[in-house]
Amino acid sequence: MSQDTVVAKRYAKALFEVAFEKKKMLEVEQELKALVSALASDIDLQRFISSPKISGEDKLAVLKKALEGKLSTVVINTLELLVERGRMSILSDLLDSYVKIEGESLSLADATVYSTYELDEREKKAVAEEFGTLSGREIRVTNVVDKSLLGGLKVVIGDTLYDGSLAGKLERLEKSFNDKHRR
Repeated sequence: MSQDTVVAKRYAKALFEVAFEKKKMLEVEQELKALVSALASDIDLQRFISSPKISGEDKLAVLKKALEGKLSTVVINTLELLVERGRMSILSDLLDSYVKIEGESLSLADATVYSTYELDEREKKAVAEEFGTLSGREIRVTNVVDKSLLGGLKVVIGDTLYDGSLAGKLERLEKSFNDKHRR
C-alpha cells in the first residue's frame, strides 16, 4: 500500500466523520465524485493544479471561485487542506477510501451491472434487491451496456464478480464437460 493511499484513507476517515456529524454523507460522496470527474476530464485544470510555479494560495483562490456554491463547506475545506499541503494528487484515492468507509458504515455497496441493453429502473431495482439479499447490504446499481455480452448479466460488487452472462454460463458448461472427460 502506497504512502498516498494511507494518507488518503486518513483524510477520507476525517471527512466521513465530519459528513456523518452533519448528516451529509451521501451528498459529500456525490460532490467528491463530481470533483474527481471534473478534474479527470480537464487537462488544463490538471496542469494548473499540479504546476509548481503557481502558489497554493492562487490555486485555492481559483478553485474556490470556480466551485463557490457548487460544493458544500465540508468538501471545500477538505479541498483547501489538500491544496495547502500539496496533496491534490490523492483526491481520487480519497474518494475511493471515502466510498469504502461510507459503505461499511451505512451498509451500502455499489454494484456495476453489465448488460446487453440499458436496464430500466424496475430491472435495476430487482438486481439491487436480489444482490442486497445476497450481500446483506443496500445495493446501488450502476448499469454499463456491454454489447460483447451474448445475454444475461455480469455484476461486480467490490472485488466479487457474479457472472450470469450467457458467455460465462457456456464457459462453465465447457469446463464441466472437459473436467468429466479428463477423469
